[in-house]
Amino acid sequence: MVGANDVVDVSDPAPQRMIPRPTPDPSPTPPPPPPAAPAPAAPVHSAPPPPPAIVIGSTQQALINQDRARNGLGPLTWNSCLANVARSNAARMAAQGFISHANGSNVDLGCGLGRQAGENVGDWSAGINDGQLNSMFVNSPEHLANILGPYHYVASVWVVAPNGYGYIAVEFG
Repeated sequence: MVGANDVVDVSDPAPQRMIPRPTPDPSPTPPPPPPAAPAPAAPVHSAPPPPPAIVIGSTQQALINQDRARNGLGPLTWNSCLANVARSNAARMAAQGFISHANGSNVDLGCGLGRQAGENVGDWSAGINDGQLNSMFVNSPEHLANILGPYHYVASVWVVAPNGYGYIAVEFG
């Protein structure tokens, strides 16, 4: 009902003050959208094996110099040319999965450090273990001959293969 003091907009078919607007009927809940098609699976690529761990300048040189000192011999000096040979040989052994000599001593001579060269190689199933390998070298007459040999330079490099085995090459010149 409209009173005398009420203002009514006649163009409004249902003025708010006068007649409440009807609320819309609740509509049914819309159905859920159809499940999305599964995204295409990303191609499965196996990750490449991690690169081998390379340790240059481990404690092997210090152990060798201790062995030499116990036998009245002077220390061996680190040589980067021999280190390159050692790195190459240790990496080769890690890749092939067994120790071997492959002209390391002949390549050592190419460093121009003298007329004699030697090489000790070894492996350890639990990675890098300078103490264990040095002990093995000292207990082997052929390897001990290199440690106590007439050399002035040395370099050693470990490479750890993906399976965890450590391979060491020790080059003497």
